[in-house]
Amino acid sequence: MSGFGQFWSQGDAITRSVAILLLLMSISAWVVIFWKGWLLRRVHVDLQRAVPAFWAAASVEAGREQLAAFDREAILSPLLDAALTVPPGGTLEAKGHADSQLTRRLRDALHGVLAQLQFGQVLLASIGSTAPFIGLFGTVWGIYHALLSISAAGAITIEKVSGPVGESLVMTAAGLAVAIPAVLAYNVFGKRVAASEAELEGFAHDLREMIVDTSTGV
Repeated sequence: MSGFGQFWSQGDAITRSVAILLLLMSISAWVVIFWKGWLLRRVHVDLQRAVPAFWAAASVEAGREQLAAFDREAILSPLLDAALTVPPGGTLEAKGHADSQLTRRLRDALHGVLAQLQFGQVLLASIGSTAPFIGLFGTVWGIYHALLSISAAGAITIEKVSGPVGESLVMTAAGLAVAIPAVLAYNVFGKRVAASEAELEGFAHDLREMIVDTSTGV
């Protein structure tokens, strides 16, 4: 019987639950890693192509068409829509100063886009911070369970102890194997999201200046 098979057969419900939990955490982390890597790559390309195309357009409507062509992940279009939205009359929003209304709409749209880009980051951070401790718990419980089994069997020798204890230590290694990719991906994606956020803030600022200048006739 293989080491894992022997470990699985000798483990109790808690040991097996910890192993399954680590497996699910690993699968979840890698799904998020591959998905966010693909998403943020597309976002980076979209920003590099869509923003210059928008400002090179002859009119706002032509710029909207350029965004529709290049903004595949819809991260710039919400900002433009927010900038051009006219609040309905008779509302508190409509009674505010035009500049303040515009700033608020752009801010809310930017927060929505950033929430889209940051999706999955909490999961990666949670897995990266908890997986080592879950693996350590599995190791401690496995060693405890193994020692109880050996003690109930009678004479204790180093050969009988080293096997089960060594197999239990695999849980710690499994916890680290789950956590390390999640932590590295969290840091890399955090940097990419921050870079995209800076470009989006710049686009929102330029949109605001354009709308304000147009409304004041500058």
